[in-house]
Amino acid sequence: MKGILGRKLGMTQVFTEDGVLIPVTVVEATPNIVLQKKNNENDGYEAIQLGFEDVKERRATKACKGHAAKANTAPKRFVKEIKADELHDLELGAEVKVDIFQAGDIVDVIGTSKGKGYNGTIVRNNAHQGPKTHGGSKNIRHIGSLATNGITSRQGKILKGTIMAGQEGGYRTTNKNLQVVKVDADKNYLLIKGNVPGPKRGMVLVRSAKCAKKAKPAPTLIDYNRSEEE
Repeated sequence: MKGILGRKLGMTQVFTEDGVLIPVTVVEATPNIVLQKKNNENDGYEAIQLGFEDVKERRATKACKGHAAKANTAPKRFVKEIKADELHDLELGAEVKVDIFQAGDIVDVIGTSKGKGYNGTIVRNNAHQGPKTHGGSKNIRHIGSLATNGITSRQGKILKGTIMAGQEGGYRTTNKNLQVVKVDADKNYLLIKGNVPGPKRGMVLVRSAKCAKKAKPAPTLIDYNRSEEE
């Protein structure tokens, strides 16, 4: 498995040479630094720890400064671990760039979904509304019966997983099996087909897909620079 930390910049669209429009998300991923290598002997598993985006030293703790100093780098704002199947040969302090991926690769993108506050069951769980007829129930947008589940032995008990009102969004979300449309190693960004979790400027982890579907050939995009030169 391979992966890189980056920021979601927003969505745009690109066109293939056949004129097909592809909606893509732009993920900026400046070089990540290998902060730590974990192995079976000391930690019981193999992984590498990546750091992304420098933070001012006065804003970092002594522990973070000391940890980053071992890799001869500045303290990092975001630190994540990934399995070290394909990146295990990297040394401490090495850089991980976007060119570890190629156009056509299938990836999973992990981020924190947009927080939307407290919502009812209709918005949060797509529940049905109550009847709106004359003289009927006044329970139109309220939650329905909770404890009468039709099971005699469990009447009066709310079962685990019952849909209710509550916090919506703001939790770890994974969008699976997305295709990398373009990789620009010079400008440090990826174009990923479709949407990825989180707000603009939100931190995301792009990694090779765990349950990847059959890879498709990368689409050939229009090269506007070549057209201008001609």
